[in-house]
Amino acid sequence: MSTSVPLAPPARSPRSAAHRPPLARVRECLVSGTAEGLARHLGTGPALVRTIFIVSAPMAGFGVLLYLWCWMLTPWEQGEARPSRRIPVAWLLLAASAVLALIVLPQLGTGYRFGVWLGDIGGMSPDVPTVADLLTLLIVVVPVVAAALWADLVDRDDPRRGPRHSAAVRMIAVAGVVILLLALLRASNPFLLLVPFAGLLAMFSSSLAQRWRELASERIRRIREEQRSEMAAHLHDSVLQTLALIQNRAGASSEAARLARAQERELRAWLYDGDAPADSDLATDLRDYAGALELDYPARIDVVSAGLSTERASGELAAAAREAMLNAARHAGGEVSVYIEGAATGVDVFVRDRGEGFDLDAVPGDRLGVRQSIIARMRRAGGTATVRSDENGTEVHLRIVGSPARDTGEQRNG
Repeated sequence: MSTSVPLAPPARSPRSAAHRPPLARVRECLVSGTAEGLARHLGTGPALVRTIFIVSAPMAGFGVLLYLWCWMLTPWEQGEARPSRRIPVAWLLLAASAVLALIVLPQLGTGYRFGVWLGDIGGMSPDVPTVADLLTLLIVVVPVVAAALWADLVDRDDPRRGPRHSAAVRMIAVAGVVILLLALLRASNPFLLLVPFAGLLAMFSSSLAQRWRELASERIRRIREEQRSEMAAHLHDSVLQTLALIQNRAGASSEAARLARAQERELRAWLYDGDAPADSDLATDLRDYAGALELDYPARIDVVSAGLSTERASGELAAAAREAMLNAARHAGGEVSVYIEGAATGVDVFVRDRGEGFDLDAVPGDRLGVRQSIIARMRRAGGTATVRSDENGTEVHLRIVGSPARDTGEQRNG
């Protein structure tokens, strides 16, 4: 007699929790990115989140407090791009102030409506026009001051607007408050002047704070430069001289000399280049390329630049110079010199080595390094390339007229 054993129910695989993006404000936003970031985290639309904030705002200000709490505690999403806002907040505040001025300023000094309204809700006498007038001025001045502060603190760094937009908004805001201040000089109550005067102080305080931060940053930068100079002097007297001694004793073609040369180049770049961009111009690019070649080939490459040039590292001249440096390091080795001379009429690059030399006409036709990567490339770019070689070495002279700032997207050779 067979007994049936009840089968156990199949084990349920644990349901993986839905992955939610982290709570962060988006950088491409309407105003602050708070609603969009919260909606993305909750998996809903930003319109629904905004509606909840707006509907709950009249409920003792709950929506406003919740929005401010989320805005203060929610960081920006990861990235290096600066936040960009689609709504011109500063201009909207200026427009709101202008509309409010047309509505409430004609009632200034009369106590009409505002005095009665204060008496109704605050137990005050309706014949107290001073308090009503102060509130009237605040209703007009506060949006103007907010527009100026927003333009100075927020729009100045916004990619959609920038410093010119910020300056324009601040000029209009200051002009409006000054006009209001001049109009109030004839007022019977001098306390009315305190509101626009306080508004001017608030607007100029942001500029003073910005200048203070700039001065503090400049002071920190000077301190860092002084420390860097002291460190450079110390390292120049110790480490750099030791690396130079290793190169002289070991010879240019030895492994120890190449490593010492590479370390010396990196140390000098860190000490003296500072925070300069690594790939900003032709000379910087060729120095970096020379350092890479010294690690792969038994060569010592010195790059010297004179004059000014707008030629970029992505241009045809840079690509041809890199090819000439690669040929010199690969076939000649030893001492290789690269001289860059920039002028208003053009840029010249000389690549010299002390190898055995070669005959360009005797180079096989399938070897296209010099013919295509150097001579033909410079010809297509509107420049010239001259190769002179004998038993004392080889010199490649590259010249391009006008020194245009090219950006051809050329990939590095070698």
